[in-house]
Amino acid sequence: MSIVVSRLLKNQFMVATFPFSTSFDSEPLRSEVSASLKKRAKMSDKLSSEDRATTLSKLTQQGWAVLESKDAIYKEFVFKNFNQAFGFMSQVALFSEKMDHHPEWFNVYNKVNVTLTSHDVKGLSGRDMKLANFMDDVSKGISQQV
Repeated sequence: MSIVVSRLLKNQFMVATFPFSTSFDSEPLRSEVSASLKKRAKMSDKLSSEDRATTLSKLTQQGWAVLESKDAIYKEFVFKNFNQAFGFMSQVALFSEKMDHHPEWFNVYNKVNVTLTSHDVKGLSGRDMKLANFMDDVSKGISQQV
């Protein structure tokens, strides 16, 4: 027992002398937070006309439809069965929660109808494009399963 105690004391001593800074007001941390906020703000901004021309054309080629009345995109995903549809929704739900950007969707058996728009900017944003591309990737992976 004395070996454990002396080892514990050594570990405590090492931890106590380990150099680390508690200052959260350092320049590297400020610039990292600032860059992260700028990136998130850009993703949250309403799509510009240039972004619409490039990103939306790629998505429409993958089956997404642009809803002009709502400034949103829509797609129906069809899977082999309910389990695949639910698996798709589960993966998307986890990613959406991490993004803090949630789809409008409706599921019946093997079909999942999805509408994406950013309510805070009253239209499409980079977050919608990111989520749509993620959904396409997930659906392709599920469709390839036997």
